[in-house]
Amino acid sequence: MGIRDRTETRLLDAAEEMFFTRGVAATPVDVILDRAGISSATLYRGYPSKEALVAAALDRRHATWLAEWDAAVAASTTPVGALLAVFDALDGFRSRPEGARWCAFLGTAAEYAAPPAELAEALARETTAYRERLTRFATDAGAADPAALAAQLLLVISGDLAMRLRTPDATTADARAIAEILVRADCRR
Repeated sequence: MGIRDRTETRLLDAAEEMFFTRGVAATPVDVILDRAGISSATLYRGYPSKEALVAAALDRRHATWLAEWDAAVAASTTPVGALLAVFDALDGFRSRPEGARWCAFLGTAAEYAAPPAELAEALARETTAYRERLTRFATDAGAADPAALAAQLLLVISGDLAMRLRTPDATTADARAIAEILVRADCRR
């Protein structure tokens, strides 16, 4: 027997709020249970471990992030605009109520020297999605080496997310400017 949808939503809301603002290691499961108003028996019907709950919260957050990115891409008018739309999405996501001061995926990865399998898989899904999408958009924009440009842009994005720890009210303006230089250098059109 699984968890009811509304109960699971409350649980994931509490997990996302607490894990991705306080940190995974610093947040005991009891705090999540109290925040969600559920019992440990209910939690463990759906998630066999704290790490499985973190992975589920990351996966849900990833789906929300992809929807934000898709909307930014849909609003772009050129292939280069679609490639750079990730920066509009980063600012848009951050302005949402569930937007954190920096990346939940980077934060979670930083807490584990060797993440358990379910967490490693969630983290890998997010990184793979970035690489695949950026490579596809770079191809559409006419990049000479789409995979290399995607890797460079992912490094810029990751650096931008990390800098948000130092400058909490920063936007992606500097990261986008660097990305535009990289795109102009690599794209034929």
